[in-house]
Order: sequence, then structure tokens, then C-alpha cells
Amino acid sequence: MNLKMNKMLTAMLAATTFMLAMPVCAEMAKDHSPNLGNTPMEGTETFQAFGGKAGLTKIMDDFMVGLVADPRTKPFFDNNKQAHIKAMLVEQMCELMNGGCKYPGRDMTSSHANMKVNREAFNALVEQFQFAMDKNNVPFSAQNKLLAKLAPMYRVIETTDGAAVPPKM
Repeated sequence: MNLKMNKMLTAMLAATTFMLAMPVCAEMAKDHSPNLGNTPMEGTETFQAFGGKAGLTKIMDDFMVGLVADPRTKPFFDNNKQAHIKAMLVEQMCELMNGGCKYPGRDMTSSHANMKVNREAFNALVEQFQFAMDKNNVPFSAQNKLLAKLAPMYRVIETTDGAAVPPKM
């Protein structure tokens, strides 16, 4: 089979799989927060690799320290909402990883509406998250699974291609 035909068959298979999965995803999503930003993973292996909810809490503690220490993200996180942000992140990650939590926060568009987050600030946030996961010995494969779930959210979080401007607190 030539390369062009192989690519076409692969694309058709992917599209068919996506179309068949849509009703299943919709059924799964109805039991989860509409604000989550993505559908949860199947199984709990990734959640367990993160150390459960206690592990997520420790990772988010280290994550916030890194965000405040990094000059690219400090203006967004060095404020009196740190405890709330950490709690929401724990719940969001826990629900995304099918850990039995229910994320009670706002959707990503509303949460970031008054911010002007650029690519540099967004990438710095991801970098700090990876440092926190590494520090807490989260296996690389589990990190990648969660980051793949989170990656599409950049579309609503990154709201400017100009200078990053944190909200006024």
C-alpha cells in the first residue's frame, strides 16, 4: 500500500473512531463538572501514580511555590488567592484523573477572562508544573498522560500575544 493511501486510511479510521466515541464521551461527561475543561481519564492508574489526592495536594503546594518564585508567573499567583487556586487545581486534576473528586470551580474561560496570559507565561506555568511533578517523583508516563489532557486548555487560557497582564487583585 502506498504512503498516500495509508495516510488516508489512518485519517478515516481516526475520524470514525472519534465519531463513534462522541456519544460515549457525552455520556461520561454528564456525570462530571461542566466546568472541568475536558473529560476524565478512564481508570485510576494515573491518579494513583500521582499519589492520590494527598500526592496532588503536595504537588500543588510545590507548584505554587514555583509559580510565585518564577518572575514570568509571579504576577499572576503572588496574591491572597493562593489557597483557593491550589484547592481548585487539586480538585480539577483529581477529577480529570478519575480520582473520585468533583471540580466545583468555574470553567477555564471564565477563570481567565480578566487575565492576559501570553505564551511565555503559559509555558512557564507548564514548566513549573513539570518541576513540581518531578520533585514528587511522578512517573514521566503519568505526567505525559495528564499534560495531554490539559494541553487543549491553552486555547482559552492564553488570551494575548502581547505582554502578559495579570488581573488587579
